[in-house]
Amino acid sequence: MSKPIPVTRPLLPPLEEFLPYLEQIWSSRILTNGGDMHRALEQALCEYLDVEHIALFANGTLALVTALQALRVTGEVITTPYSFVATGHSLLWNGIKPVFVDIDPHSLNLDPAKIEAAITPQTTAIMPVHCYGNPCDVRAIEAIADNYNLRVIYDAAHAFAVRDEGGSILRHGDLSVLSFHATKVFNTFEGGAIICPDEKSYQRINHLKNFGFVNETTVVAPGVNGKMSEINAAFGLLQLRYIDAALARRKDIDRLYRECLEDVPGLRCVPLQGQSFANHAYFPVLIDEAFALSRDALYERLRAQGIMVRRYFYPLISDFPMYRGLPSSSPASLPVAQGISQRVLCLPIYPDLTDAEVEFVCTLIRDGSGKGG
Repeated sequence: MSKPIPVTRPLLPPLEEFLPYLEQIWSSRILTNGGDMHRALEQALCEYLDVEHIALFANGTLALVTALQALRVTGEVITTPYSFVATGHSLLWNGIKPVFVDIDPHSLNLDPAKIEAAITPQTTAIMPVHCYGNPCDVRAIEAIADNYNLRVIYDAAHAFAVRDEGGSILRHGDLSVLSFHATKVFNTFEGGAIICPDEKSYQRINHLKNFGFVNETTVVAPGVNGKMSEINAAFGLLQLRYIDAALARRKDIDRLYRECLEDVPGLRCVPLQGQSFANHAYFPVLIDEAFALSRDALYERLRAQGIMVRRYFYPLISDFPMYRGLPSSSPASLPVAQGISQRVLCLPIYPDLTDAEVEFVCTLIRDGSGKGG
């Protein structure tokens, strides 16, 4: 194992740097409704992410709901069962029927080879998820969508700053949706965004996130209140100063985990899809029969030591009561997703996690496997 890279806490922005933003907001008397902070963060994110237009939201779920409304999606939408439940909920909130398709066993993303068989005359769109920030097979999905005249909305909640060979992964599909929840690589405490391909879609989305208002007396659509506040936008501007250091630290932690765990029997680190462009948003491992403990026993062992691991994603969206009755939710139709859901464990990864803490987690896992050291 290579020598651990020292890290000095914290990498989080100091509180005193936030105070000038608060003073500016208070002096402006504009706390929401697209004030100076909101506009500044939109511009800064467009530049950082290399996108043309970005519409900020109060959270990622409202952004997903609004993206579907903006494209007037109806009927059935093909999506993955292996995601956070907001992916499915955004469809139900719009009166859309989710159609679950199994995942690829390596990327853990929606399997393009399974999509065509799920298309019916009622299918209008595909909603893939860049799971853990690993990019979907965007070319295969685009080819299917073009062939069947389907919309593509990417749930890119995990994919902030992720790139492929051609640039930002967010440029793919009709729309891409980000989450800026506090657990994400980049956060605004709570927040989200829609990446818009042109000015027209950007304006429509801005109307929809503000009750449908165009001006003081004109409402053109049944929109929601999805606006990001000035305080959340200000925190995003501060976070953006530190994002490169945070991403670099996440990459170091990812490398250290892989070195510490590479020879543990019954444990497999999920491979990165395009490591040079990854954001290292999560660190999932898969536990199989060769490991001395079950996945759940290892989960309890680590939790008992204060290690906040997560079985992420377990259960599948398709296993929850509001989805269980759908024909596409049958476990027999989703064998890969079912198997991964029973084996996955996400280990802690965040910028001020120290090398010593990473090694402590790995020691507990190695001891549990029967391979100490």
